[in-house]
Amino acid sequence: MLGPVLLAASRSDRMRRVVASAPVTRPVVNRFIAGDELHPALDTVRGLTAAGLYVTLDHLGEDVTDRATALATRDAYLRLLEALDADGLAGRAEVSVKLSAFGQSLPDGGHDVALANVRRVAELATSAGTTVTLDMEDHTTVDSTLAVLRELRHDHPGTGAVLQSYLFRTEDDARALAVEGSRVRLVKGAYKEPASVAFQDRRAVDKAYVRALRTLFAGAGYPMVGSHDPRMIAIAQELATRNHRAPGSYEFQMLYGIRTAEQRRLADQGERMRIYVPYGADWYGYFMRRLAERPANLAFFLRSFVPAGR
Repeated sequence: MLGPVLLAASRSDRMRRVVASAPVTRPVVNRFIAGDELHPALDTVRGLTAAGLYVTLDHLGEDVTDRATALATRDAYLRLLEALDADGLAGRAEVSVKLSAFGQSLPDGGHDVALANVRRVAELATSAGTTVTLDMEDHTTVDSTLAVLRELRHDHPGTGAVLQSYLFRTEDDARALAVEGSRVRLVKGAYKEPASVAFQDRRAVDKAYVRALRTLFAGAGYPMVGSHDPRMIAIAQELATRNHRAPGSYEFQMLYGIRTAEQRRLADQGERMRIYVPYGADWYGYFMRRLAERPANLAFFLRSFVPAGR
């Protein structure tokens, strides 16, 4: 029952102030966020890639309400890509972007603003030898995000997208994207969505995830299995075998700081394992969604409020 409450809190300015000001919050945040600035994030990337893992980097931010902030987000990604290229990390690290941070939700031409901003990021990513994946946000952004994807893939065919299995529409979207060259990260979904557009029962979400997985693995694209669920990982491996997919024709993705032993186990098995590494000062919304997703994350956070010795 706490999940919906936490998801609602993830967009509450009042709760943002309360959580951000609590002295114990920062050490817990550090478990999931690779620093507020670029340089600590790059140190994290170096460590992960040296261990045989792949990375996708997210400069945190969302729901931008002015063009100047959208441009600042674009410029942060340009600096990130320049640093990855200069450090020789672009071969194992890509970037993930939220279009609402690029201006998508601006009332005046937000879609076009976001497209123009992210196009520059895609150009630099291609030049550096890496790719961009468009994160999916709440259901009101899906059509715009997929339209941006279609535009970017004309010149940058490696641009990826994210689909969320809890949305009713996702099976159709998966069929449309299961094509040659398409890169699709499938996740269950982490936003509070109404019953009119999304499954509310966890079992229904899981079943929808498996249906979309089957479609993606049977198609000609590149599936990216975004899940920490052991059942989904096992099913994905079974589907890879059934569809005669060699390692490297698909990948697994997990979040930084979550199930790290499993990440390394899969990599040691020869699977391509990519870690979603967020960084930046605007960590609140991302952090609250991570607490909502798994009771273990919430318990870890709440234990940090208990004084030592109790």
